[in-house]
Amino acid sequence: MTADGNIDPTTLAVIRGALEQIADEMDTALSTSAISPVISDAWDRASGIYHPHTGEVIVQGRTGVPIFIIVMQHSVQEVLKDFPPESMAPGDVFIVNDPYWGGTHTPDIKFVHPFFRDGKLKALLANSGHWPDVGGITFGGFTTTATDIYQEGFRLPPVKIYDQGVYNKTLAEVVFYNMCVSDDRRGDMVAQLNSLEMGAQCLNEFFDRFDDDTIFACIDELKNRSELLMREYIAAIPNGTYEFCDYMDSDGVDEGRLKIDVKMIVDGSNITFDLSGSSPECRGPFNSPYSNTVTGTMIAVKHVFWDVPINSGCFEPFDWIIPEGTMLNPRPPRSVSGCSTETCCRIVSTVLGAFAQALPGRVPADYFTTGSNVCLGGTSPNYGEYASLLLFGGGLGANPDGDGLNNGNPAVGGARNGSIEITEQTVPFLFTKYALREGSGGNGEYRGGLGVETPLHIREGESYLTFLGDRAHSGPYGLEGGGSRATSDHEFHIDGRYFQAPHKSKIDNLYLKPGDGVVVRTSGGGGYGDPAKRSEKARATDMRRGYLGHAAGAAN
Repeated sequence: MTADGNIDPTTLAVIRGALEQIADEMDTALSTSAISPVISDAWDRASGIYHPHTGEVIVQGRTGVPIFIIVMQHSVQEVLKDFPPESMAPGDVFIVNDPYWGGTHTPDIKFVHPFFRDGKLKALLANSGHWPDVGGITFGGFTTTATDIYQEGFRLPPVKIYDQGVYNKTLAEVVFYNMCVSDDRRGDMVAQLNSLEMGAQCLNEFFDRFDDDTIFACIDELKNRSELLMREYIAAIPNGTYEFCDYMDSDGVDEGRLKIDVKMIVDGSNITFDLSGSSPECRGPFNSPYSNTVTGTMIAVKHVFWDVPINSGCFEPFDWIIPEGTMLNPRPPRSVSGCSTETCCRIVSTVLGAFAQALPGRVPADYFTTGSNVCLGGTSPNYGEYASLLLFGGGLGANPDGDGLNNGNPAVGGARNGSIEITEQTVPFLFTKYALREGSGGNGEYRGGLGVETPLHIREGESYLTFLGDRAHSGPYGLEGGGSRATSDHEFHIDGRYFQAPHKSKIDNLYLKPGDGVVVRTSGGGGYGDPAKRSEKARATDMRRGYLGHAAGAAN
């Protein structure tokens, strides 16, 4: 700081960059050392640094999955409720995965590591990784038919996995005893713990460079700047209520669409998200815990105001009305397995639909809004026992300046499609095709991005397949005259017989033998603008690339 107590801009930039670098290095360490491909290759993980007394996020890794944008803060704060700062000691590490303790779903395992220096608590480090096996009734961490959370794997409230440096072996063994493939999960846990330890070492070096007063003054200033920038953007939106709703296919158990209803109330530099018009709690696993729902709204906000730095300040201008007992704020023990990739995806796109009304010309058309999760587990002669999770991309929405991206990531994840080669080395499945799905992009002056089509089948042994997805009944919406086109269209095959699941986008524990499998077809993005205004050059390019072919579920 300068002599008059003001913060030097260069120092502020250096401290922000250093903290972001530490979080990024934690993410990199986790990815490069994790056993599960969904963490190491698809990057379904996140790391961050949090305030030692409030648990508020100071900084999160820039390649962490967006669904943890506020969930991680809530998880850390839940730890602080049970273990206040004065009760923590050097060498403590906490583990938590309960969705009703500031979480998402049970496969997302969070670790929280208090960072001490000179005997004083200076920060909390935390990370999350998706474990593809946490027990429960299916392999892979997802289920489409669970009717309560007890069917979704083990649940841990905040508890110490290390107590002043002493490993809680009893707790760990109970956790691993409830898994089918525990050795791989042991490796994932070590990767997460090592990532936190590396973060602590980097923080120690960071505190060597700056005094405490300067560090925490900069942290406060960064929070204030994020809040002010976010409020500046909100203040430019005309006051009013902007409403948008959309419907999910079903809850996987009962027939009937699930309504996601968003009223975005803009008042000066504040926004209130009122989601009280959404469906009540459902029997199936598509309920969304409060933290998961709030995160979905904030992911949409960040897509619009992408340059506001992520820290607790950017959350300050927002309030939420999410009545308990709705599917977006369920009561325990409601099932929540599909909340992260499916329900949260639809929350994001519905909030963006409201923003499209508030800021016309600033928001893209809808994207494919589903994780299309394929969970695999079983045994084979050459692979032994395995449990794995595959994610698939789809088309992103077109925007006022151009076509949507083909084979993009879901907005909640940012997680990459895993490498086909790595998948085929870790599970006995073979991909026979991975291609863009012709004709799946929505029509418009700018075309929606294309989804993908990929068949895969088991090569040896036996397996159980669970598919958890959505968008089989209605495609992503277009904007400003743009259209929707292909819905998702998945086919399963047993003994050469092809069929669709009763709920179309969902099936649980399908038994497979060699040759059996699934054909995944994901939806494309919505179009933007009047299709009649699409240039002849763009149409010729589409024709040359084969983008205009027929797609199941297509509608002009």
